Amino acid sequence: MTVTSERHPLSPAMKMAELMDLNFNLLGVLTRMGLPFGFGDDTVEGVCRKGGINVYTFLLICSVYAFEGYRPSTEILTKIDVRDIIKYLRRSHTYYMDVAVKELEGALEALMQPCAEIQRKVLRTFFQQYREELVKHFDYEENTVFPHVEAVLDHTAPKGYSMGEYEKNHSNVEEKLEDLKNLVMYLPPECDQQQIYRALFNIYTLELDLAKHTTIEDDILIPAVGRMEGKADDRHRDDGGEELSAREKEILVAVAQGKLNKEIADQYCISIHTVITHRKNITRKTGIKTVAGLTVYALLNNLIDINQVD
Repeated sequence: MTVTSERHPLSPAMKMAELMDLNFNLLGVLTRMGLPFGFGDDTVEGVCRKGGINVYTFLLICSVYAFEGYRPSTEILTKIDVRDIIKYLRRSHTYYMDVAVKELEGALEALMQPCAEIQRKVLRTFFQQYREELVKHFDYEENTVFPHVEAVLDHTAPKGYSMGEYEKNHSNVEEKLEDLKNLVMYLPPECDQQQIYRALFNIYTLELDLAKHTTIEDDILIPAVGRMEGKADDRHRDDGGEELSAREKEILVAVAQGKLNKEIADQYCISIHTVITHRKNITRKTGIKTVAGLTVYALLNNLIDINQVD
């Protein structure tokens, strides 16, 4: 179920300590927004004001972490400060590379000690490839996307690039992490079970955080800046004017065939998070939300034959 801003209890007037009690993951949001601890009985609005952060931006990011399936309303997107979003995303990149990925690497090295050299080599190589993929993903955002956003905010953005292009090429950084998780689960039994647990805990934690990170980019940054570029809010339109990608058409066919997200993920060797993202994009582009409606859409557009529908 999609949770909208009108349904959640987060308020600028609530105490910051009460907000942190809702979900321990919000502690990470607090630090990545550059807000210090020691707030005592201060309200969320008071802490944000002292820290120079737009309170609605802070609450919006907190909502993404606190409520599964949360998506912001158009009204909320008009109240946020996009520069604060960029600051948060940049600090998140630093946290991932300097803390989360290093902790995961340490956990993997510890659990691989009893393994044969060839097993250690293969797992290390796979992890290094993932880290390189992550670096490439973040470099693109740091050197292309974020400077573009800042130029849009300053009204100096040149023609030739837009958030639509970023959305089209926004790669998923969770798929290889999903594979790494499965590889760890199938390590030989002689590996220390506590170390396996430690490694899996780090993977699951990073995977969840990256999924929230992607949501902030896809459902907040892209539509907010897209409107500034003079385009309609793609996230709330229903004109069906944007063409589905080849992968989105594949996902749509699978949905029309009655397959669950897990079955679709297994079929195309992608993560469930990726399937969910594709389904959101399909709904956004077609304006159709129900499985029955999407099935009719697939039939009308010759993406599926009537005999393929259950």
